[in-house]
Amino acid sequence: MDAAALDQLRIVLDPAGQAGVALALFLLVFSVALGLRLADFLILRDRPLQFLGGVAAQTVGLPLLTLLLVMLLRPPPSIALGMIVVACCPGGASSNFLTYLARGNVAYSVSLTAASSMIAAFFTPLSILLWSRFYEPTASLLRSIDVDAGAFLLQTTILLAAPLVLGMGLAHWRPGFAEAIRRRAGQAGALMLGGVIVYGTIQFFPILIGAAGLITPIVVLHNGSAFALGALAGRLMGADRATRRALTFEVGIQNSGLALVILLSQLQGLGGAAAIAAVWGVWHLIAGGIIVLLFRRLDRREGSA
Repeated sequence: MDAAALDQLRIVLDPAGQAGVALALFLLVFSVALGLRLADFLILRDRPLQFLGGVAAQTVGLPLLTLLLVMLLRPPPSIALGMIVVACCPGGASSNFLTYLARGNVAYSVSLTAASSMIAAFFTPLSILLWSRFYEPTASLLRSIDVDAGAFLLQTTILLAAPLVLGMGLAHWRPGFAEAIRRRAGQAGALMLGGVIVYGTIQFFPILIGAAGLITPIVVLHNGSAFALGALAGRLMGADRATRRALTFEVGIQNSGLALVILLSQLQGLGGAAAIAAVWGVWHLIAGGIIVLLFRRLDRREGSA
């Protein structure tokens, strides 16, 4: 597919679709916030270096690595923007489950997911604008769609902070009720977002399938680099094996659903960027499952040695 055509593609939603995307975002963040507990952050007191190092690997290390990949590969601007937006989003909740399957440090994984989810409300919008401006093609693309930095920061922060504060408040004051509705809120948000993805995929299928040959290798390389960064960060901090495995998944599994919502609601549904987020959402689970199998196979080999 022609790169210019991909950059010009816009996934435009009608008012009902835009409201659905906003509600999906609210429910997804709200469901995460409902599960946050003070105990999730006790590792900051017990092992501050590993906690802060893990947060830094997610919030600074991955965007920096992404910028280096973008400069090396020089993909079309919309694809580069999609890579940056995904990298600036918090870790995905699936990382906790994959860490459990891989016999990693689940408590550490949960702590990092909780921390990145809290930080995201205020840091993700700023991070997207900051890292995008270091690569001139993405900076030019943002200027071409007339993104108002102040409005983007304010609107995105409100969209993320409001359900976060509400969910954490409810979890603190009404923990039983919060736990009772947490899963349903997350499922409802995921279903609404899934509906938007299916609608967009059907509407733009001929264009997106033509871009698959360009998008898929970039996502595979980007995601593989993210997993490797997590593993390397764990080794540099001198963490034990279980903690290294947890950090591998925390950095490699990103909340691509949030990235897609931000792109659709705040960045005019840029086609190449949205495609990156959508493909990442599928591929990182496939790659994560493969890594789990490799870790389990390693454990069996060492157990029989």
